[in-house]
Amino acid sequence: MDISSLLQDLQLGPAPSDTPRPPRSLPPITELLSRLREELIGSESCSVIGAVERLFQAADPDWLFSPVGDEGGEAELQAAYRCAVCALIGRADLPLCEEGGGPLSAAAYRDVPLRAAAVSSALAVLLGALGRFCGRGGEGLLLAVAPPTCVFAVTHVQDESWTTPGSRAAARRLQEALLRAGRWRDSAHLLATGDVLGGVLDVLQPQLGRDAAERRPAATLLLAWTLLQVKQPLLAPLLPRLLPPALLLNDHYRPENCMLGVQCLHHIVLHTPAADLLHFNRAELLYQALFKHLYSGEAAVIQLVLSCLLDLLLVLEKPPSSPSPPGRRSCRHDDVLRLVLTHMEAEQRVALRRVYAAALPRYVERMGVAVCRHLRRLQRVVLGYLEVEDRPGEESRVNVLEALGGVSRGAWPRIRTRVAPLLGSLLRLLVDVSSDSQLEESTRRRLTKQALLCVGLLDAASCGDVQRLLQDVDSSCCSAQVLGCLATVTVTPER
Repeated sequence: MDISSLLQDLQLGPAPSDTPRPPRSLPPITELLSRLREELIGSESCSVIGAVERLFQAADPDWLFSPVGDEGGEAELQAAYRCAVCALIGRADLPLCEEGGGPLSAAAYRDVPLRAAAVSSALAVLLGALGRFCGRGGEGLLLAVAPPTCVFAVTHVQDESWTTPGSRAAARRLQEALLRAGRWRDSAHLLATGDVLGGVLDVLQPQLGRDAAERRPAATLLLAWTLLQVKQPLLAPLLPRLLPPALLLNDHYRPENCMLGVQCLHHIVLHTPAADLLHFNRAELLYQALFKHLYSGEAAVIQLVLSCLLDLLLVLEKPPSSPSPPGRRSCRHDDVLRLVLTHMEAEQRVALRRVYAAALPRYVERMGVAVCRHLRRLQRVVLGYLEVEDRPGEESRVNVLEALGGVSRGAWPRIRTRVAPLLGSLLRLLVDVSSDSQLEESTRRRLTKQALLCVGLLDAASCGDVQRLLQDVDSSCCSAQVLGCLATVTVTPER
């Protein structure tokens, strides 16, 4: 079969001469798609992509999308379209990175955006025609071509070195055409339909091994995009397929990929029933994979890990309701908080200090009265962090004050012996803040409010010891503003 002459018979292109061609019967569409697939695989020219687009644009939909024969015709048609679409997408495949050679340069992707834009345009035309035909039985055909089309569109909509503004715009139009063809609200709705999600995973699976992912720069982005779209109840049955590549991504040596992996694991924790996470010891595996990141020095990674661990610990065990008796083994809440406090004592980098301080109040609140086991370390951390400025927003000191308030509420029976050093640090903070002319007024109010709240909580926890200690304060060392604030401290704050 000659493709050019057939397209001319379909009035999709000009005839090579003025001599009209005699009309002939059209071959089955499956036969034409098979020939087009061969042309797409064997030819390097972009003209065949344009020919495919014209075919989908002008041919009769009944001929394009109606199965040939009765028995097995629908399956044959779906297979033919899927193969043709995959071959069309293959014309814009990304080059593979060399093993151990790192990412490719932008020059390696020079021809990809132009080809991707042409393929996106051809696929959008196909989906437009198929969407109009869906009312006459084309739903199965649409579901057959949706998975590879979705993966291709997501690959080229990313702002990466293999895309340009033009190719990204074409990929976005393709995404919109796909959703419009199936009347899907968004990508999550698309993946929840039929076996589209399974088809997407079938396309991605060969790219998600450790060695394969290193050679395919888009694989990690595609995995993260797909996984983050899936929620209950679809996620739990697919854990055997989604969890291993997510763990590999979490273990990646590049921080940006590692962060994607942690986000994927956190999504799994949030959207999978606890029973499924505990099955086959998956939750323990997740805990070990995340806990080791606390020894890294990447602030962005640790921030995500601490948030994920907080939710994972709810699955693994209930927070302790009381301090353990002597000799009893501490729980995982203790392990995480102990390591965080140890790192906080020695940490000098501002970014990491802020990350640890931001996470501390939530862990203190989760521990409740069992935080008594860590009071010594907590006191050293609080005293150390309150002494160090953190311009411009003073996030570290504000968060540490919030943590101190949580300790005063949760562990108030044990706080009385530690009131004196903590009160002294709070008074120094109030004096420094009141005399700092470079501090923004909003920040000064936040620090003052949190510090006074902590003073009141310490007074309640110590049964009025703070009131007696405040009587010994030398008023000549404090401004009238500080003295006025201290005078407002009550003896019965909330516990």
